[in-house]
Amino acid sequence: MTPDQRAQQTPVEQTRRSRSLAHALDDLVTIPGTRITVGADALLGLVPGLGDAATTTMASLILVDAVRAQVPLPVLGRMVLNCGLDATLGQIPLVGDLADIGFRSNRKNLRLLERAVADPDRVRRHSVVYLVAATAMVLAAVALMVGGTLFALWWVAKGLGII
Repeated sequence: MTPDQRAQQTPVEQTRRSRSLAHALDDLVTIPGTRITVGADALLGLVPGLGDAATTTMASLILVDAVRAQVPLPVLGRMVLNCGLDATLGQIPLVGDLADIGFRSNRKNLRLLERAVADPDRVRRHSVVYLVAATAMVLAAVALMVGGTLFALWWVAKGLGII
């Protein structure tokens, strides 16, 4: 899809993939008898190291959609911080699982993305500087998340006497 075709899409069409991802990661299943929802982020987070790495990778696709939509850098920065906080908390057993249910970074990032896309005056025009800065922020967030996951795996392996 060309940038011109993407610009002609409605905000709903531009954020369709992110909306589906946020729903799957944060609100997939309702706990019977409550209004509490649990998504793949919390469920897969129960698998030490690998679960959080998988859901962090999926959550990063919302950041990719934000870069494609050219959301303002401060908004992208907040989205990166939400992902980073979620990934960091996810490394702490039990606390990370509860944080996935309470914090819901994917839902927050979806709201930030939808607001930026719905208000075209706030969305910056395509520029090399924007793309370089946005790409650097996303890569830094992914590196932080991967580094945190590797540290957690090392810590678990050391605790089990494997290394």
